[in-house]
Amino acid sequence: MRTDKLLANTGYGSRKEVKKLLKKGGFTVNGEVVKDGKVHVDPEKDTIEVFGEPVKYKEFVYLLMNKPKGYVSATEDAKEKTVIDLLEPEEVLFQPFPVGRLDKDTTGLLLLTNDGKLAHQLTSPKKKVDKTYLVHLDAPVSQVDIDALESGVTLDDGYKTKPATIDLVDPEDLTVVKITIQEGKFHQVKRMFITTGNKVIDLKRERMGSLYLDPHLERGSYRELTGLELAKLQKGE
Repeated sequence: MRTDKLLANTGYGSRKEVKKLLKKGGFTVNGEVVKDGKVHVDPEKDTIEVFGEPVKYKEFVYLLMNKPKGYVSATEDAKEKTVIDLLEPEEVLFQPFPVGRLDKDTTGLLLLTNDGKLAHQLTSPKKKVDKTYLVHLDAPVSQVDIDALESGVTLDDGYKTKPATIDLVDPEDLTVVKITIQEGKFHQVKRMFITTGNKVIDLKRERMGSLYLDPHLERGSYRELTGLELAKLQKGE
């Protein structure tokens, strides 16, 4: 990895600022001063320091966010606020992106990372990753509706969804259910319930594969994945 890229990715400033830092002679690799940003270093093997302080480098970042309403799941948008706007500058340096999309008014679990391989593993239809949503409906769901959703319904564009799993949260309140799907079509959950003559009034994602929304995370906040959470995702559990 180039020296200037490593320093930029570990929070030492823009490429221009990094260039100034290198000129000052404050960057050393295995005890030797390096002033050329083009020099390649190996953060796994080399001892890297800036003015005597060790540089801690990591290639990937994995952030679990409780997405609030009002933000779009994108890295940039000309008109809307994005989930990237909720991150601190030190996380933005890694150029993370949302894994899968949540609608602007949908809340809950959102994974942000710069690990393209893991993102593909979680979103590829071939991997059949379960995604569970808590759904608040305008009207009570009937057994006929449940049977239809669990068999697969035809959306307004003619697409036939794969069978979903419906779980009742409270048998006394049939306006709140959990739905688990393995697809991610545009507004899919909302459009699935429309086929039953119902309307989704609130939607929150609670799970993606083995990853669950942290109940201690307030909306708009996030944290890094634990080692166990990451290991399970990487194994496809």
